[in-house]
Amino acid sequence: MNVNPPTPFEANTSLAIPLAAASVQAGFPSPAEDHVERSLDLNEHLIRNPAATFFVTVRGESMRDAGIASGDLLVVDRSVRAADRRVVVAMLDGDFTVKRFRQQAGRVWLEAANDAFPPVELKEDRDLVIWGVVTYVIHQA
Repeated sequence: MNVNPPTPFEANTSLAIPLAAASVQAGFPSPAEDHVERSLDLNEHLIRNPAATFFVTVRGESMRDAGIASGDLLVVDRSVRAADRRVVVAMLDGDFTVKRFRQQAGRVWLEAANDAFPPVELKEDRDLVIWGVVTYVIHQA
């Protein structure tokens, strides 16, 4: 079992999008604001360590009860250490997966957030590489 992330990807892009000065009411509407406060670069808010961060698209429903659906975009940070209950992107026996990392009393397993998928206990015959910890989930409304 290998919990060390692979070599970092190179990615240096910045895209500043206008940020409205007013917040949006989730209850009763408020008067509209006609000006932009400043530009917002989502990299500043979603990426703590650019050299160790990558994005990946989810395929499948094993994490749906954790709010991660098929088609969602995950922000994954390889510099964050996998710890109990953290959602990780891992390569298990040569296949990529996103699951909750579990570690207790000397046991390690990957746990889905959907009862249709059983947990996978990691024994010595399994090959696991943790690629990174999921820090944000982006999904379309």
